[in-house]
Amino acid sequence: MSPDDFDRLQALMSSRAGMRLTRDRMKLVEHRLGPVARAQSFESVEVMLAALWAKPVASLGWAVIEALLTPETWFRRDRSSFDTFASELLPALSAARGGDPVTVWSAGCSTGQEAWSLAMPALEQGLAIEVTGTDLSRRALEKAKSGTYTGFEIQRGLKAQTMLRWFDQVEDTWVAKPQLKAAVQFARSNLVEPPKDDYRFDVIFCRHVLSDAEPSRRGDILDNLERRLVDDGCLFLGPDEQLGGDTVAFRPVAGRKGLFVKAPSALRRAA
Repeated sequence: MSPDDFDRLQALMSSRAGMRLTRDRMKLVEHRLGPVARAQSFESVEVMLAALWAKPVASLGWAVIEALLTPETWFRRDRSSFDTFASELLPALSAARGGDPVTVWSAGCSTGQEAWSLAMPALEQGLAIEVTGTDLSRRALEKAKSGTYTGFEIQRGLKAQTMLRWFDQVEDTWVAKPQLKAAVQFARSNLVEPPKDDYRFDVIFCRHVLSDAEPSRRGDILDNLERRLVDDGCLFLGPDEQLGGDTVAFRPVAGRKGLFVKAPSALRRAA
């Protein structure tokens, strides 16, 4: 892959998805784009990119972008965030909502483990919950919607008791049970695009997304998250992720790494 091709890929990822590519990932990029080129009947990655630059086609452009997204996830990743959510936020929000479902958005959900991990503690406590998982990757969403995981994937983050309670073994895979599936829905969404409606969530999990985002687009992502969050809601980022110096939409919660609430300036703007 030529430096010019990589520069163009960087611009494509930033403008369409708000994600960044760094030079040290050039070999990884070539590796991930190989299957895309073969699936699209191109002789090589270079030929595919030349065709894309010569005549941009939305479907091919998105296939390239989705292949370069980071799919890494597992159940209850960063366990302390889920402990805070399950033991503190869920009961308090459920009481505040008068029994109405607590609405949760898993933004950048990849293959779905985070979304299921958010629904399970609510169902175990007998609390109503509606979890929405979104991602840019169609392939990741297909797996998320199926609720089907390998033995390695299901054991990564789940205790045996929890695994047996919420998943059925089907040959060599584990499939989410109907009660769990009923609490979660999945859809495709681009975090850099402004919301198209006024629907808002009580809690948003958007973890390990900003760290891969183009710095110039992080503000757009956070502003769009703020628009989707109720005024008394909470935002979870990764425990080591930071908002950025010019972000005014959220403020951190003392003693809770990765947990944020709306800043007073955002509340005034909403009013």
